[in-house]
Amino acid sequence: MPTPLRVGQRVSVTVPASSANLGPGFDTLGLALGLYDTVEVEVIDTGLIVEVFGEGEGELPLDGSHLVVKALRSALKAADVEAPGLRVVCHNTIPQSRGLGSSAAAAVAGVAAGNGLAGFPLDDAQLVQLSSAFEGHPDNAAASVLGSAVVSWTDIPVDGRTQPQYRAVRIPVHESIRALALVPDFHASTEAVRRVLPSDITHQDARFNVSRCAVMTVALQHHPELLWEGTRDRLHQPYRADVLPVTAEWVNRLRNRGFAAYLSGAGPTAMVLSVDPVPDNIRGEAEEAGLRVMELPVAGPVEVTVLA
Repeated sequence: MPTPLRVGQRVSVTVPASSANLGPGFDTLGLALGLYDTVEVEVIDTGLIVEVFGEGEGELPLDGSHLVVKALRSALKAADVEAPGLRVVCHNTIPQSRGLGSSAAAAVAGVAAGNGLAGFPLDDAQLVQLSSAFEGHPDNAAASVLGSAVVSWTDIPVDGRTQPQYRAVRIPVHESIRALALVPDFHASTEAVRRVLPSDITHQDARFNVSRCAVMTVALQHHPELLWEGTRDRLHQPYRADVLPVTAEWVNRLRNRGFAAYLSGAGPTAMVLSVDPVPDNIRGEAEEAGLRVMELPVAGPVEVTVLA
């Protein structure tokens, strides 16, 4: 029988945003960013109370279908504990469905909160596995769990019956690298943007992306002067340009000026990684075009605080 949690137990979780792919590392590379959602969870006598403030307020569900709640319950089950009731309060600053890992952050927040309530029996590998299962790929979730940059991959079982295994390793990021997000005012559906991708690519394009993904891991850790070359991609961004024309325009505009710009995740955010700040005139142009300009440091891992 699962161990019952004590009514009144409370934890607070602070989880970073993330950027996935980083150009060539499709469903592989991720980067944690200093923009945070905070989730407070309390064990109550009975029932479920969900409150959402900030990004997603009035849009996200306030019942058991909320991703934080689903992930929380998944972690409690994995830890073999149960709660008679839950109160979940979300304070969100990560824009929803903009390519900044909002859904992955929700999954990580729920899993980390459940782990904290249970006394932290789950290790980082288990947190990556549980949270990535809601995404179907580990790049965003692993970045939010581990912090810094990650290289992630999926082991797909050959028997077709057992669950995929989501794995990741953290890599350090050069202290001089900063991120600048240009965030449009419209959403992008990850599934819709994935549908434009071809089922096959040429050997030449595959070779190109393998080399640039290798360059990117070196650029992030030791050689930030290689960021522009390391963010080149032929695997997904060219195909998504027609459905994300605003993003494609800004990525091309920035790259033509020498900045390592790329489509963050499935978009529509355009991200720039650089050592030197992006000039004020370029930021001003983006703001005049209706984009939200956000300078974001590289972030550490998810943090859990036991309150009671």
